[in-house]
Amino acid sequence: MTATVSVLDRSATEIRALVVSGRISARELLRATLERIAAVNPVINAVVTLNERADAEAQAVDDALARGEAPGALCGLPVGIKDVTPVAGVRTTFGSPLFVHHVPVRDAAVVTRLRAAGAVIVGKTNCPEFAAGANTFNEVFGRTLNPWDTSRSAGGSTGGGAAALATGMIALAEGTDLGGSLRIPGAFCGVCGIRPSVGLVPTAPTAWAWDTLQVSGPMARTPGDVALMLQAMAGPSPDAPLGQPLAGRDFPAAVACGVPRGLRVAYAPDPAGIGIDADVERVCREAAATLTDAGAVVEEHAIDLAFVRPAFLALRGLWFVTQLHGQLAHRDRFGPNVGTNIRAGLQTTVEQLAEAEQARGRLWDLCRDLFARVDCVVTPCMAVPPFPVTENYPATVAGRPMATYVDWIAPTFVWSMTGLPVAAVPAGLDASGLPVGLQVVGPPLGEELALAVAAAVAQRRPLGTVPIHALTGKGQSSK
Repeated sequence: MTATVSVLDRSATEIRALVVSGRISARELLRATLERIAAVNPVINAVVTLNERADAEAQAVDDALARGEAPGALCGLPVGIKDVTPVAGVRTTFGSPLFVHHVPVRDAAVVTRLRAAGAVIVGKTNCPEFAAGANTFNEVFGRTLNPWDTSRSAGGSTGGGAAALATGMIALAEGTDLGGSLRIPGAFCGVCGIRPSVGLVPTAPTAWAWDTLQVSGPMARTPGDVALMLQAMAGPSPDAPLGQPLAGRDFPAAVACGVPRGLRVAYAPDPAGIGIDADVERVCREAAATLTDAGAVVEEHAIDLAFVRPAFLALRGLWFVTQLHGQLAHRDRFGPNVGTNIRAGLQTTVEQLAEAEQARGRLWDLCRDLFARVDCVVTPCMAVPPFPVTENYPATVAGRPMATYVDWIAPTFVWSMTGLPVAAVPAGLDASGLPVGLQVVGPPLGEELALAVAAAVAQRRPLGTVPIHALTGKGQSSK
């Protein structure tokens, strides 16, 4: 089969089937991928470093198939790795001038697993400095633009991965999520992802081995593809002290089974209590209502998690000081977002950290009681549509001023504090034609349910694809 651009816009599951069947080789697929990157990336700026060994990796997949070996779960699929996740032999800058020439000698645990599943590592995707921020820009590579409207933000901090997915430059994206870094760019760019339960996917190497706030996870164009990638990434690792068993869990099968009839779904329009853009809320409410077509019972719930906001800010400061402890001597060289977090963390008292942990315990009690009455929660990912890419963060949300660049992402970070699985799925387009994202919060260890509900929404609210020809200035048959 000839590698054409249309192949790149299919789901990863479909692309894998083409490679396994021999209708397209892994090398042909990679060649088409690199052509798409050459055509689109100069406009979007999502892929920042290419893997020079990608062709050899694709050839190894083709050779294995020719020998009759069983295909891996991600057989030949082009994957982008966030530029904070080490890939051996590939420059990994963390979006920081301090690491502009840094080349790791060892793969991160998740990269090792993706390779073992047959994925082809295309390269690194853009992110803010040290993943600090929900608008993807840094001094090393500049800004990543939203492919739906290049004057708008792609979100962050896995903004490069989301924009590359939306434009077919990769089939799958690896990322991290502290306060929403998988879900925010998913919402802005119209793709899917999941913040897994703490410990389900190993985060190693890391400067904070016992970190319970940031997780690693997958992004893709469909919930089924997210499930496929999660299956390859998940499970305990000897490199990470936090882990969950994987035995008996099948995420793709759960998506295929669909939503059980009678599922109790709570729709919460503004659990963070910061307000929400009326059009964004409308799209999310309509998307939640479609779950009744799948046999679910959807009811609005007034969930109030505003008390979590100051707790997250305190723990976020601790997170940055711990993760960057070895770089504190260079703190004057950090950008404004990282510098603000470092200063806040150094000024936080032990009593404030204790108060934050007490609030986190209260949050867990609230969620335990909530999930005794409902099976999952659906809620807007973001309170605003994609804002101008030249702004660090939106100044206001629903008319309310935001005090810092973190306040506006409260709709995602309040759920980060729970440790629960949270999927993100497109809910539709707003009146301006920009994507809107919906979060699906699952019960403890409930990735299967969260992804199945996300898939039900995606089936009923198809978003369509980014018009690639509009980005390249060429016709539909362009690279």
